[in-house]
Amino acid sequence: MSGSPAVLMRLVASAHTVAEKAGAIVRKVLHSGELGIVEKTGANDLQTLADRLAQQSICASLSRRFPKITIIGEEELPAEEIKEDIIESGFSEEILQKTCPEEYSGLKEEELVVWVDPLDGTKEYTEGLLDNVTVLIGIAYGGRAIAGVINQPFYNYELGAGAALGRTMWGIPGLGAFGFQLREVPGDRRIVTTTRSHSNKLVTDCVDAMEPHEVVRVGGAGNKIIQLVEGKASAYVFASPGCKKWDTCAPEAILHAVGGKLTDMHGNAYCYDANVKHMNSGGVLATLRNHEYYVSRVPQSVLQALKSE
Repeated sequence: MSGSPAVLMRLVASAHTVAEKAGAIVRKVLHSGELGIVEKTGANDLQTLADRLAQQSICASLSRRFPKITIIGEEELPAEEIKEDIIESGFSEEILQKTCPEEYSGLKEEELVVWVDPLDGTKEYTEGLLDNVTVLIGIAYGGRAIAGVINQPFYNYELGAGAALGRTMWGIPGLGAFGFQLREVPGDRRIVTTTRSHSNKLVTDCVDAMEPHEVVRVGGAGNKIIQLVEGKASAYVFASPGCKKWDTCAPEAILHAVGGKLTDMHGNAYCYDANVKHMNSGGVLATLRNHEYYVSRVPQSVLQALKSE
């Protein structure tokens, strides 16, 4: 490859190390025992010191290196001095060695929108369900999710003391996805993953309509997409407007990179432009295969309750 790497590849290479730094911050706060929990809109919508520090780290690190990108983070934080020790200036050499898909090779910094969820699965984090926790950095262009990085800070934590914690997966549609082993649920089984703590009648009716052989209830949107790409679930079904763009941008890009699909409950794609509303008001339906089957099973009551954007 001649010349310097494309902007997208440099941004993903940087986001990879930045996500790992954020993951380390999330672990450090937990081990300190001082979570600094505040309720945002209620007991199911929490923010911790780890959310705040991880977002500061991600946004400051990326904007310092890529000053023209638009960054949208989940947490509304006051402007304050960022400590240098949470800035990450490294990048993944392995990612820079890969060739950018042709359609993205000429993109400019100012055309890219970065959606950041510094700690997806905060409620689970506070309850010790650590495998549910992820750091999400999604990159969008022209309203589409074109690259994603997911860090799992506590991957392997159940192996006990001494285990090497954490892993980072990433993907770009047209290039592939890396950092995990792609697996699929056997074709004759339907396993649906859905919310652990935000359920209601619409959600359960929609899950039931899929006629699943098994239902897996776990926290975190990022974690549910990991279930899909690692063969633990066939579909992620969430018939509610609780999810936001920063929850789905990174996971959607990785899912698309391995041939999967993420839409609202009507089967329509979400838009990730800088000026869109943050709420995914049409719910979330994600699959690795057979998306049309799941869209066709969504009850009329759900379609009427959840408006497509």
